[in-house]
This record gives sequence, C-alpha cells and structure tokens, in this order.
Amino acid sequence: MNLSLTEQLDSFVRKHSDRQLLILPVATFLIAVLIIAFTSATTGAPVKLGMEFKGGTMVSLNTDMPADSLKEKYSTYPLTDVRQTGSRTVMQFGPMSTEEQQTLNKDVTDTYGSVEIRQIGPVYGKDLQKQALKAVFFSFIGMSLIVFIIFRTFVPSAGVILSAFCDIVIAIAFMNVVGVELSLGTVAALLMLIGYSVDSDILLTTRVLKRRGEVGENITNAMGTGITMTTTTLVALFAMYLVSTYSYLIIPSFSQINLLSDISIVLIFGLIADIMNTWLTNVSILRWYVQKEGTKMARRRRA
Repeated sequence: MNLSLTEQLDSFVRKHSDRQLLILPVATFLIAVLIIAFTSATTGAPVKLGMEFKGGTMVSLNTDMPADSLKEKYSTYPLTDVRQTGSRTVMQFGPMSTEEQQTLNKDVTDTYGSVEIRQIGPVYGKDLQKQALKAVFFSFIGMSLIVFIIFRTFVPSAGVILSAFCDIVIAIAFMNVVGVELSLGTVAALLMLIGYSVDSDILLTTRVLKRRGEVGENITNAMGTGITMTTTTLVALFAMYLVSTYSYLIIPSFSQINLLSDISIVLIFGLIADIMNTWLTNVSILRWYVQKEGTKMARRRRA
C-alpha cells in the first residue's frame, strides 16, 4: 500500500508545477481558517474548550436510565453532555454555583450506585488554558529555532515551519467540525503533531539540499521513506482509535477511553494533513528554491 501511495503521489508531483501543487493545500488551509474564525466568533475560543479549561463537573455512574431521560431529569443544571462508556454513564456539567453543586452531588450519590464525581473550578481551568497555550507556543518557537540552526537558510527553514503550522491549524479546524474538545489530551496530541510534521519535513529538506543528484530523484527517495513512516504511524493510531472507542461493543465489560480516542483521532487527521503539506506544499517550496539558487549560480558563472 505504501509503494502504491508513494508511486501515485510521486507521479502527481512530477506532472504538476509548483503553483499547481499549492492549490489544494492553500484551499484546505483557508477553509480551516474560516472554520476556526467562525468558532471563535460564536464561542469566544478558536476551539471548543473541554472541562479542564472552562471548569465544570463530570459524574460517572451505573444506571440503566437512557441518556434522554437523564438529560430531562437534570435539565435544570448546566448539563453539556451525556454519553455511555461501556457499562457506565458519564454526565458532564458546566460551571455552577456552590449550592447547585452540593444539590447535584447529593442527588446522584443518593440515587445511583458506584458514583464518581470529578470537579474543576473555572479559575483553575483558566490557569490551565494559559499553561497549555504557553506549552504549544514555546514548543513551536523552540522547533523553529532548531530548524533554522540545522539548515541556516531562510526559505527551506520557513517551509518546514509553515508545514507544521498548517498541520496544527487544519487539525484544530477538524476538531471543531467533529466536536472534539480541547483537553489536556488533545493539547498533547497537537504537541506530538508538531514533532511528526517536523520529522517528515526535515527528512525531505535534508535529502533535497544535502544530497547530490537530480532534485526529482531526491524527492522520490525521501517520499518513499517518509510515506512509510507516516502510514505506519497511521495504522497504529487507527488501531488505538478502534480499541479505545469501540472495544466495549465487543466486550461489554470494557469502557470507552475518551482520552485515547480523542488523541488518536486528532493525530490521524493531523498526519493526513501532514502528508499533503509535506509532499505538496514543502516540495513546491523546495523545488522553487533549488531552481532559483541554480539560476543564480549559473548567472554568476557566466559573469
């Protein structure tokens, strides 16, 4: 499968000009920006915040009551989500007053069995927001500095950074589309995505700039290795997503692992976006740069 994908992608890259290769990535990026802008305008944040970042209460319990009945019963509370995770039901509430919290805690503990209550205050949630933003920001800045140190040339380094940035933006837009909230787990997924993106882009840039031979052949060789790396990771992530999301359908005693499910689906879509941004966007930038530098060297020799 890797060979077939590599051959098709390589054929596509060879048959199209640098500008043509940029059409799909640019269109996808602009759509992602529009989605994020719409989410920011409607919710006040570029992505829907999870309980860790906005505060709230999560109640896990054993009950045979359907989700719709639970929604109706607790409709007077800021109930945001009710879902079945294996043999347990999880209800998620937004921030509420101390009186509401105490009443809710008493209600669920007196009514249901094996109740687990997890609460995060809004002040602590805002503090976590700041810490998460700092983590992503400084990780991106640190990655950018290392890339510039490695290549010491602006255009190839900018191509690596641009590809990683586009991966993050598209992954965030995808989270908004499918309803995945920003949690500590998905922040970790976005940080991992930066690393995966840089790996493939550095591989490509190193092969093109530091190996002798025709540019097209160097790109093809890098593509074979890079696509194998990415598809191998995708297979592992897809398996993790299936197990963490649907294993309870086969083994009822298992429960859905929402953290792993969210991490895996964000990484899956982010790596798919990385295939496009590395082998279309960055390839077009590198081909243009090498051709430009070759033209400059030819002019100097004639002079």
